Amino acid sequence: MNIDKKDIVLEVKDLKQHFTSGRGKNKITVKAVDGISFKIYKGETFGLVGESGCGKTTTGRSIIRLYDPTDGEVYFNSNLISGKLSKTQVREVTQGIQMIFQDPIASLNPRMTVKEIIGEGLKINKMVNSEDEMMEMIYDILDTVGLTKEHATRYPHEFSGGQRQRIGIARALITRPDLVIADEPISALDVSIQAQVLNLLNKLKEKLGLTILFIAHDLSVVKYFSNRIGVMYFGKMVELANSEDLYKNPMHPYTKSLLSAIPQPDPKHERNRKRITYDPSMHDYETDKPELKEITPGHFVLANNKEFEQYKKELK
Repeated sequence: MNIDKKDIVLEVKDLKQHFTSGRGKNKITVKAVDGISFKIYKGETFGLVGESGCGKTTTGRSIIRLYDPTDGEVYFNSNLISGKLSKTQVREVTQGIQMIFQDPIASLNPRMTVKEIIGEGLKINKMVNSEDEMMEMIYDILDTVGLTKEHATRYPHEFSGGQRQRIGIARALITRPDLVIADEPISALDVSIQAQVLNLLNKLKEKLGLTILFIAHDLSVVKYFSNRIGVMYFGKMVELANSEDLYKNPMHPYTKSLLSAIPQPDPKHERNRKRITYDPSMHDYETDKPELKEITPGHFVLANNKEFEQYKKELK
């Protein structure tokens, strides 16, 4: 699929999402997302990776307006969506951005049938004029994700984990969104099923022209699935590059640490694999503050001036 770098579907500018707990002296502020910026172009899959607790899921939920951002701006199809919106604008966002959740069991209402779960988005966004039209669309999307129309009258508990995730995918795609946020969509599935779901998402991306924000912690999966990758660490974007460049030339020590942790299928390589441990105290940001700097075209790394010069020497 061709990716048009001029056609920006989503732009995130200095997004911050802070949470507070406690009162008075016991008040604690957790900076889940602390000033990240990136763009997603039409037709591409943008991978967002990092260990648990780094803020990647919070980023996705802030984009889709499940959280009100503490600061920063989010633009969808050139329109600001992070502030107050009219009812029409809210409908445009809910129809235009859909989410595939991590847990296919918890994300489906056990009291609703498959046709009710999938058709809910059509009703809320007033996309159909009749029951027949809605059922036709539901049967079509069920077929697209590898299920049958006989499945429409069943309840979530009657399906396997992989089938439930297919229902979640169908629910997300029924409104024909411009952007799909896939929040670790395979991490709760058996390994044998993960490849099936990934292959399905790849086929749907080509068939429907999807633009995807793919959130994951498994770098080997993200490499297979993404055009560009952003690496997050404790609420910050530490590196951003196209998939191939990131794996061939990782610059930030945290990215190198993540890549060194990927198991190798070859026993000899696996035996000799050296793990790199990332120590955040290695950075001295007391006076020389870090910024996301472009080290090669399209490859950005979080660094202060001293580190940036060091990274440039590593390239030579």
